[in-house]
Amino acid sequence: MRAAALVFALTLATPLLAEQVGRVGVDWVGNDILIESFPDPKVQGVTCHLAYFDRSLIDRLSNGNWFEDPSYSAVDCVQTGPITLGDIDRDDSGEAVFSERQSLVLKSLRVTRIYDSANNALIYLGHANELTQGSGKMSISVIPVTAPK
Repeated sequence: MRAAALVFALTLATPLLAEQVGRVGVDWVGNDILIESFPDPKVQGVTCHLAYFDRSLIDRLSNGNWFEDPSYSAVDCVQTGPITLGDIDRDDSGEAVFSERQSLVLKSLRVTRIYDSANNALIYLGHANELTQGSGKMSISVIPVTAPK
C-alpha cells in the first residue's frame, strides 16, 4: 500500500512548469524533439531552454518500453534581465531547478544549478537521473554573474 501511495505521489509531483516553445518532427513515425523554456526559480534574470526527445505512439507500440523516453537532452540558459541571486544552494552538489519524468517511475530529466563562486558563474547541467543505472548523457550552460557596479 505504501509503495502504491509513493508512486501516486511521484506521479503528481510537478516542481516547475515549463512552457513548450518548439516541437520539431524528426522521422516518419512521429518522434519529436520538444523545446521548453523555464525561468530559474531562485535566480531572477535567467531563463533556460531544454530540448529533449519525445517518442511517438507508433514508436512505443513497435519497440516496447511503453512508459520510457530516451535520456538525450540539451540545455542552454541565457541572461534575460539583471541577475539577482536569491537564496540558492552554494555547495558543489548544486540544486535542482527543473525535473520532468521520462519514465513512469525510474527516470527523470533534470536541470541542476551549480554556483561557481571562484569564477562568479552559474552552471546549469542538463542530465538524466536514473534509479537503475544513472546516465552519462549531459549538457551544460554557463552564465557569468557580473559584480554590481
